[in-house]
Amino acid sequence: MDAKSEILSRIRTALGPDRTPVDVPRTYTRTTPETDDIPTLFATRAADYQARVRRVTAQPTLAGPGGPTALIPFDPVPVAAAITDLLKTTHVRSLVVPADFPEALLPQDNYVIRRDDPPLPVADLDTTDAVLTGCAAAIAETGTIILNAGPLQGRRALTLIPDTHLCLVRADQIVGTVPEALSTVDATAPLTWISGPSATSDIELHRVEGVHGPRTLLILIID
Repeated sequence: MDAKSEILSRIRTALGPDRTPVDVPRTYTRTTPETDDIPTLFATRAADYQARVRRVTAQPTLAGPGGPTALIPFDPVPVAAAITDLLKTTHVRSLVVPADFPEALLPQDNYVIRRDDPPLPVADLDTTDAVLTGCAAAIAETGTIILNAGPLQGRRALTLIPDTHLCLVRADQIVGTVPEALSTVDATAPLTWISGPSATSDIELHRVEGVHGPRTLLILIID
């Protein structure tokens, strides 16, 4: 028997009717003992990963008889102003947004804005300076943003091709730990986990950013 046949034989045996179930412990730590200020911890950890982080306060808004708005449960005016100010720290002149991104949150300046509806070809995304999205969740302990192609996020290509990603993170979307975050999203679905700008290092540890995603990550935390 050659090596390949032996490996496949062992796999078939392991998957056979006589296999013994393995009890996997799930007693994960679900609290962050360092601080009660979860948004501040997230901001600190995200900045450690060389993301540019800013915070803005926006009053909650209601739609109808007391129910929160579907996509932006906050006053969009200060948030749109903060988005404009944050983009001014870069050389961004063109911007792509998901199909469902609200007009009220678009930057208040002369940007070329492309909405991904219908889906833009890769060539158009590649020539767009930045993408503006929301997120599904964020993790304070690791400074990580999670995208699941849900509201305000668009498809995965939007956040992988443009050179700059500006992500809106509501304070109530930030949890302390990875297990907590996984309880808020479908862990079996395709997820994008972002911890700082896209970067890699060669054998001499020379860091290169923007190799397989945006080289600049801007995060706006909405309190």
